[in-house]
Amino acid sequence: MDGRSASRTAGARDRDSEGRARNARPRDGLGRPLPYGADGVARQPEGVLRIPERTVAEAQELLDAGRPFHAHEVFEDAWKAGPEEERGLWRALAQLAVGLTHSARGNVTGGARLLRRGAGAVEEWAVAAGEPRPYGMDTAAVTAWARALASRVEGAGGDAAPIDAAACAPRLRTDA
Repeated sequence: MDGRSASRTAGARDRDSEGRARNARPRDGLGRPLPYGADGVARQPEGVLRIPERTVAEAQELLDAGRPFHAHEVFEDAWKAGPEEERGLWRALAQLAVGLTHSARGNVTGGARLLRRGAGAVEEWAVAAGEPRPYGMDTAAVTAWARALASRVEGAGGDAAPIDAAACAPRLRTDA
């Protein structure tokens, strides 16, 4: 549990050390819960304060490794802890990571919807903030990637096999 202790009694919800509901089940690389006792992928620690450049770098490493669910958690930390004026950017990037997660899980409708929603928010944020390359990220390329992947996922229809999250991961920075 990456330092979080969770308790569980029969019929009760998992709780962390502060008593908050917290699912203690192990998860696979796409964040799907596994049975208790199964070997899972290490979870991202929650509530980590990172400088924005570290957020982008760590999320890119997770995306490249085919772990978009975990990248979403990194973006979520920035969204929740970052300056108010940047929260829309980090939330949009988290939506894109979740859209990629759903697409990799075979959820065509949810994946495409989140990819499009996140793309629109990244694009709107860049226009409103006048920052086409915040923290070196190429928001135009990220927006184009998300829309293209949404179309690809939808075009494959309900019979489509889940996509390979690592092979389909975006490049947040085109100069890196």
